[in-house]
Amino acid sequence: MNTLYYGDNLTIMRQMPDISVDLIYLDPPFNSNRSYNLLYKNTTGLPIPEQVEAFCDTWDMDYTKQELSFEIPHIMQKYGIKKDVVMFWNYMTLSLKEANPKLLAYLIYMTVRLVEMNRLLKPSGSIYLHCDPTASHYLKIIMDSIFGQENFRNEIVWCYKSRPQSKRYFGRKHDTILFYTKTDTYTFNWEAVSRPLSEETVKKYRLVDEEGRRYRLEGRGITGSPIRSAKDVEPKWEETNPELVVRDYLDEKVGVAQEDWWLIDIINQSARERLGYPTQKPLALLDRIIKASSNEGDVVFDPFCGCGTTIESAIQNNREWIGCDIAIHSIRLIQETRIKKYGLSDGKEYEVSGIPQSVEQAEYLFKQDPFQFQYWAVEKTGGFCTNKKTADRGIDGRIYFEAEGKLHSMVISVKGGNIKPADIRDLRGVLEREDGAKMAGFICLKEPTKAMYEEADAAGCYEYQGIKYRRIQILTVREIFEGKIWDTPSKVKAERKDGGQMQLTI
Repeated sequence: MNTLYYGDNLTIMRQMPDISVDLIYLDPPFNSNRSYNLLYKNTTGLPIPEQVEAFCDTWDMDYTKQELSFEIPHIMQKYGIKKDVVMFWNYMTLSLKEANPKLLAYLIYMTVRLVEMNRLLKPSGSIYLHCDPTASHYLKIIMDSIFGQENFRNEIVWCYKSRPQSKRYFGRKHDTILFYTKTDTYTFNWEAVSRPLSEETVKKYRLVDEEGRRYRLEGRGITGSPIRSAKDVEPKWEETNPELVVRDYLDEKVGVAQEDWWLIDIINQSARERLGYPTQKPLALLDRIIKASSNEGDVVFDPFCGCGTTIESAIQNNREWIGCDIAIHSIRLIQETRIKKYGLSDGKEYEVSGIPQSVEQAEYLFKQDPFQFQYWAVEKTGGFCTNKKTADRGIDGRIYFEAEGKLHSMVISVKGGNIKPADIRDLRGVLEREDGAKMAGFICLKEPTKAMYEEADAAGCYEYQGIKYRRIQILTVREIFEGKIWDTPSKVKAERKDGGQMQLTI
């Protein structure tokens, strides 16, 4: 069934069966060392400052990636990748560890996922990796290693027009898409994405037969023929030497095969398909990839589905699809825009997996992936995550609200395991430290003790327009499922939607 997964794609892919996917398109973070803003008001209605990150494309060698760097050679060997490739990975790791640890962190993140994608692809399958010049040369080496240099098909250059123009170097107006296949026998429907004949070419079909069909007369290519492979030869040759000529009919021409550079406009500010997502790609781009490298009924997988362009293209082109994203906001955006447009119903034509619908499921998510549980808990209550699996200085996310003519924040801490009064005292210290933070929220799986509530009460209240709000508030996961929300000056109304989702509006 068509499935929309919420969660870390590495965890999800490891649970997917071998050789189950026909086409993979991925538009992962580019190692651009930038933070991207998502217009959250489109999906939540909540006030949000410009500096809040939709996702963070910056990289550090944290503990998780260090562990993966040691694990990758064993994974490669497990999946039958050649020993010299494993040795190359080890040498590259040693080289970059001191020279460029941020780049190494990014490559570790990508490599362990690309290995899983290779496992998922069917023998006739293809993969398109969307990247840019910041790391494309490294990624190509890794793709050669995992999918085989012999299975490299194209380095597609997607050209587009955009602003601003640079006066320090040539304007950077293209992305790179690396096209690999699983084997030498693969799906490629060149006719489905061919370019129409130009007007100049069409005009050359000036001859008309007895049925009214237009054609060109060409040499048959016979060695020694005076018109061997000539184009547009005179009709007299057909009368005198019919064995030397052949008719090329216009209505039999499919079109011109696409080159490896594509000129497709980006989504401009006024485009109807624009959703406000920072790295949204045009539907025409995904249509070309999906039509060329899959057939109707095939399974298309996008492990970084973002705002869901791949999913919409798959729906339009009658493909099965699997999408995955680490942000609830993306999952919600896809459901409420892409999928809703086609009238598909959750549980019938598609399903959403990974979003807890009960306390028990939340507990399971915490055991499987504590960081994903943290993201879910913050976003479920209308907050925005820090987006980093690193030391967060006691802050897992923030809620924003308007008061006193300014935008203030409520810092959020999430605990899935055992909890104690010291956790509330620590949160109070964070609150006192953070500029712009008026309140703090504590989310927990287990029920708080009386002493924890007393610690929260001891923090006092924040008063605005004569109304007092507890400076430290506690929400249990059970209370979240019951519809309880944070008490802030921005009066937020939570309305239950299908599947226990909350639509948050001011």
